[in-house]
Amino acid sequence: MSEQVSTLTVTDNRTGKIYEIPVTDGTVRASAFRSIKTSDDDFGLMAYDPAFTNTASCRSAITFIDGDAGILRYRGYPIQELAEKSSFLEVAYLLLAGELPSADELSTWEDEITHHTLVHESIKKFTDGFHHDAHPMGMLVSTVGALSTFYPDAKRIDDPGLRRLQIVRLIAKITTLAAYSYRHSVGFPYAYPDNDLSYAGNFLNMMWKATEPRYEPDPNLEHALDVLFILHADHEQNCSANAMRAVGSSQADPFSAAAAAISALYGPLHGGANEQVLRMLAEIGSVENIPAFIAQVKDGKKKLMGFGHRVYKNYDPRARVIRQVADEVFKVTGTNPLLDLAMELERIALSDEYFVSRKLYPNVDFYTGIIYQAMGFPVEMFPVLFAIGRMPGWLAQWEEGLLDPEQKIARPRQLYVGYDQRPYTPMDERKSVEDSNIDPIAAQAAQAAPERPLR
Repeated sequence: MSEQVSTLTVTDNRTGKIYEIPVTDGTVRASAFRSIKTSDDDFGLMAYDPAFTNTASCRSAITFIDGDAGILRYRGYPIQELAEKSSFLEVAYLLLAGELPSADELSTWEDEITHHTLVHESIKKFTDGFHHDAHPMGMLVSTVGALSTFYPDAKRIDDPGLRRLQIVRLIAKITTLAAYSYRHSVGFPYAYPDNDLSYAGNFLNMMWKATEPRYEPDPNLEHALDVLFILHADHEQNCSANAMRAVGSSQADPFSAAAAAISALYGPLHGGANEQVLRMLAEIGSVENIPAFIAQVKDGKKKLMGFGHRVYKNYDPRARVIRQVADEVFKVTGTNPLLDLAMELERIALSDEYFVSRKLYPNVDFYTGIIYQAMGFPVEMFPVLFAIGRMPGWLAQWEEGLLDPEQKIARPRQLYVGYDQRPYTPMDERKSVEDSNIDPIAAQAAQAAPERPLR
């Protein structure tokens, strides 16, 4: 993509000075504002942007999103076409290599992934050390991070061959670690990978295999899971991708960076939204209760989970694909009673001007929880499934950051709002707030310098 350069004229009303700031591809370099000063010893202007809502932290060629138009593309390919025509490992190759693989390239890639699914036997002992009710995501964070101790060559991030090896290892082994975390939580023996199965089929094998000599996954469920992994494979600079890039910028090994990304995904605002949808639907209970629930949402007493998105101001394109996946799954499992409730809730909400005017459309989380539940996955496994699908995207973002000559170790600026310098207070002169009715944190805010209050 060629750069389109123009300029922005800025007049500093504090000094009357005029500045010409380059505009490249619709963006302004934040560092350019450093030249805008009131005096020689002035630090210069900074951009204040909590949560990076309007700041581009990198240049990326991986994923394109147009939230207003409801568009999602991986390396230029629409998500709908990839979900319909490609396998998950084919999409993973696309994200990492930049192009769709040839038949030979895909065969080699699949073979590499398949033959790296085994993990060291010590990982099983490590997993056994967790309490029986440990959350699978907590176990996944720990075991993925622990892999770096088994592969010290992962620290050699400047070696392209070794980088590729770690990428293969992570995509292959996360399914094994994820299945181990589940089986430990229910007290089942660990099932080894089956190299004759597909990526999704092998994961189902490691999840559900019991006493049968060989597990045969249902082809409809296998395909549905593969599509769901595709839909989650990348989503631009989201919280977990940002964590992956930030940790990777310190030149940490990819296992450590991936553990950080999984930790970010562990948060309920990122990887746990589909669980909240299930809880909401269970609370509504029946179709007859939907109008009353909608009224409470409008009054601010309830939240409509699974609707709206930080980026999309239109129908999430992934949600359209998921509706088709749901039909495929329910042919095998039988209809989930929550599906009729969800479809009616969607119909009512999308015919209500209150939600339409606010551009609150169903997102990817609205139906995934219902599908996962129908397939037999407990809610604790929902973010784990998300992590499996997202791993190729994280790794593509990680490697792109490493190879970008403009990138440095991540180190955001801050706007300091605390005290100015003050004299040290001896112990016998300090006032205690523990015995008063004043909250210590509130007291701290009250004592802050009035011209620079804490917030």
